[in-house]
Amino acid sequence: MFFSTLVALSSLVFYGFGLAHATPVNSTRLEGLSDQARDILAVHNLLLVRCPLLRSLLFIVTRQFVSGEMGPPPVADVKGFNVFAMSFLLTRGAFDKAAEWTQLTAAQRASIKSEYAAAGITLVVSAFGSTDTPTSAGADPIATANQFAAWVIEFGVDGIDVDYEDFDAFNAGTAEAWLISFTTQLRKMLPQGKFLLTHAPVAPWFRPNMPSGGYLAIHKSVGSMIDWYNIQFYNQGTAEYTTCAGLLTASSSALPESALFQIAANGVTLNKLVIGKPATAADAPSGGFIAPTALATCVEQAKNKGWSAGVMVWEYPDAAATWIAEVRADSWPV
Repeated sequence: MFFSTLVALSSLVFYGFGLAHATPVNSTRLEGLSDQARDILAVHNLLLVRCPLLRSLLFIVTRQFVSGEMGPPPVADVKGFNVFAMSFLLTRGAFDKAAEWTQLTAAQRASIKSEYAAAGITLVVSAFGSTDTPTSAGADPIATANQFAAWVIEFGVDGIDVDYEDFDAFNAGTAEAWLISFTTQLRKMLPQGKFLLTHAPVAPWFRPNMPSGGYLAIHKSVGSMIDWYNIQFYNQGTAEYTTCAGLLTASSSALPESALFQIAANGVTLNKLVIGKPATAADAPSGGFIAPTALATCVEQAKNKGWSAGVMVWEYPDAAATWIAEVRADSWPV
């Protein structure tokens, strides 16, 4: 989830383990989520110690080759997350961790899926990334959706994260219609309640002054089909989204109305807004890094204001069990 110009699935979601004395999930706080998203949160609710109402999503993405490791990492390495995304599925095929997944046997994939499911971790694939610009390249949105859905089904993953980073298309005002058509078709092929479908936009695409409405227009049209947004609050400038205030309540004048609660105020369901951050400064060379302990403070502040959507991180193995434990420490400790 590295943007070519200014990126994240780089999104990542986290899990907690250990039985808890759970109480029923407050259904009013699940408004706007698909059945599968509700199920994930409900399971998460039963597994988290000392946090019976937790519905946070902990999402982690990976692209890097790890020596001696084929496909997703051992479950112990990602304890504390509840969604793991393999990057990347491109219009020209699977690459990186997604390609490794295809090279495993069906039996190996089934075994890994069983281990992840037992740990409460959902396995998805991340699409596009910074190297694939489908709208600018002239790809057909319906055909691309059919291609990606067929891959998800053939290789048995639980869903797809749309890490669309075609900046030229957004600047030209052509991205919105493409993504609306693509998402609509993808959801037809991957039914809600059976497959997860998330998006990973950069935060500034939620600004109200985008040429054709940006992600505010996309959410208005197809937001009900999208389970949540893994928002990339990074790679948008060295000073952007690097304090709790800038991340949560008021972004800079250069990228106005793109902080978390500003996006919600402009009409996007608050508990679909997952905070995406890089694991290290090197994972986001254009800025946005916040140290895990400092990010934990921001997460606690957001929680205290009624937010509970969760955190995404780019990327494993720079972020793993230790990273998420630190980020959750002040709000939903593992």
